[in-house]
Amino acid sequence: MRTATRAAATLGVAAAVLGAGWGAGALAGPVDRPAAAEEHAAAGEHGSAEGGHDAAPEAGGHDLPAGLAVSAEGHTLDLADDALPAGGAVPLSFRLLGPDGAPVTAYDTVHEQDLHLVVVRRDLTGYQHLHPELSPDGTWTTPVALTPGSWRVLADATPTAHGEGLVLGADLAVGGASEPVPLPAPSPTAEVDGYTVTLAGDLVAGRESEVVVTVARDGVPVTDLQPYLGANGHLVALRAGDLGYLHVHPTAASGAEVRFAVVVPAAGDHRLFFDFRHGDVVRTAAVTATARSTP
Repeated sequence: MRTATRAAATLGVAAAVLGAGWGAGALAGPVDRPAAAEEHAAAGEHGSAEGGHDAAPEAGGHDLPAGLAVSAEGHTLDLADDALPAGGAVPLSFRLLGPDGAPVTAYDTVHEQDLHLVVVRRDLTGYQHLHPELSPDGTWTTPVALTPGSWRVLADATPTAHGEGLVLGADLAVGGASEPVPLPAPSPTAEVDGYTVTLAGDLVAGRESEVVVTVARDGVPVTDLQPYLGANGHLVALRAGDLGYLHVHPTAASGAEVRFAVVVPAAGDHRLFFDFRHGDVVRTAAVTATARSTP
C-alpha cells in the first residue's frame, strides 16, 4: 500500500565548530544502525561545479541542503512501501508525483541517467547509489539488500515538464534488531578492495572549497580511472544528523588527481562518498569531513 504524503516537520540543526578534519571510511554498502528521524519541511537543489544543483536559502541567511523534504516545488516522492525486510535483495519501488498528482513519466538525462537514487543509513554507515528502471506508468524500481535500521531514500531527478533538478527524500524502515554505529574518527584515507583513496581539502561553510581526491593501489597512483557517469569520479556529501544532500561532479581531472568544488551550507560533520571506476568495477570510498564556519 502506498504511503500517504506526510507533512514534514523541520528539525533544528545546531553544529558546534570543532575544526576541520577527515574521517576514515570503508566500502560503502548496507551497514547497521537504527535512528528514528523526521522529514524536513524545506528543500533546496544540490550544488555542484558541473551540473549540480544549488542549495536553497535557509532562514537566517544560511543555505539548506537538498533532500530534506518529501515534497518540494509541487512534486512528491511516493514510496510504494515505507518498510522493507532485511536480508536478500527485495524490490524498492516509488513514483515522483507531479503538481497534478499524477506520476511523472518524462525526465531529462543528467550525468547519463534519468534518475539518481541514493539509499543511505541514518548513521551514514550504509550507502548505495543506484539507477532504477522506469516503467511506462511512472513507477521506478530497483532491487536493494539492506540491513536492519532506519534508512533515507533520496531521489535526484529533473522532470522534463519542470525543467529543473529536484532532490526529494523519504524515510524507509528496515526490519530487525540493530545497534548504533558512531561516525568514524578523523583520517584522510579510506581503504576499498585494495585501493587507498585520499581526500584532501578544508571545508568552509558557505564557501567553495576544493577537494582533491587521489586513488592508489599497492602504493602506486592510479592514473587510468575509467569514466563513471560521464566523469572520472563522482562525489555525494551528506550532512550528519539530517542527511542534507550535495551531489558534486569533478571540475578537473589530471593524472592521479580528481578535483571537486564543494559548497557545504553549514558547519558540522559531513560524510563524503566517492564513486570511482577502475578495472570495469565501480567502487565507493567514504570519509568524514568536518566543515568549519566561515571566518
